[in-house]
Amino acid sequence: MTLRDKVILLTGGTGSFGQEFTRIALREHGPKTIRVFSRGEFLQNEMQRCFNDDPRLRFFIGDVRDKDRLRQAMRGVDIVVHAAALKQVPSCEYNPVEAVKTNIEGAINIIDAATVNEVSKVIAISTDKAVHPANLYGATKQVAERVFIQGNSSSLTPHTRFSCTRYGNIIASRGSVIPLFLEQRQHGFITVTDERMTRFWITMEQGVRFVISCIDRMRGGEIFVPKLPSMKITDIANAVAPGATWKMIGVRPGERIHEILLTREEARHSREYDDYFVIAPETPFCGDIKLEGGRELPADFEYTSNGNHEWISQEQLAGLLEAAQGSSS
Repeated sequence: MTLRDKVILLTGGTGSFGQEFTRIALREHGPKTIRVFSRGEFLQNEMQRCFNDDPRLRFFIGDVRDKDRLRQAMRGVDIVVHAAALKQVPSCEYNPVEAVKTNIEGAINIIDAATVNEVSKVIAISTDKAVHPANLYGATKQVAERVFIQGNSSSLTPHTRFSCTRYGNIIASRGSVIPLFLEQRQHGFITVTDERMTRFWITMEQGVRFVISCIDRMRGGEIFVPKLPSMKITDIANAVAPGATWKMIGVRPGERIHEILLTREEARHSREYDDYFVIAPETPFCGDIKLEGGRELPADFEYTSNGNHEWISQEQLAGLLEAAQGSSS
């Protein structure tokens, strides 16, 4: 198995993704050690108690902006999962330099520390916001993706490989619309931006399992994109807050009506598999990555939330929310 007996460094390890990754990895994949790398000692202490002081966990206080600390934390590491980022769109817009330092310079520091320590595999968590970005958060993640893919050509050792995963909105994650609707419905109304809006959706568990499967598949230079269902904002509103009054507020700054996970330009050098796509590096200096199996994509193909073939019903969303709440309790 990919993670068995491996030493893993998990940046942003106390976040929602990091905790779910740790839970699944420890329970199902038998890693030797997971090093949780994050800035906050309080959250690390809470996570340590949550996992009952599991001896396979190590907690490193540090920031991805700090190259020296990353180099120290990666000594003896086999796999790096890079989940640390500034993610809130309004916060990134108001603090653009800080977003660049964490999301772009942090990615550069990860690559540097991994190559110096000859880490075998490094995978970064990206987002649909990185595709044709409409806000600074998306722009920084787009650059981070490019930096990671390019890391395969600048690596000091051929044994260190870099890849990315890119997926959509996490159901009921912090800062998403579902927790907002749950809070607002107590007052009898919810705020809806635009009735046309659609989004890709994935549960946290699905996201973690997809990342783990990509660690196994990666050869270096790929961007892995899962096939995800879409949902209309109106169906989300009716499922989460039935009977509530809608207050239309318009599209917020940096927000899009629909999301896109794979562009027409990327489709020319991508392959389709049963439940995911793989985008191969387009430039030759990233290495000659020849995707095996799969199918070529049709001309002018693009993967968008409004043009999707799979949709979540209101009943399915209710079940997903119940499952998500059960796994977090």
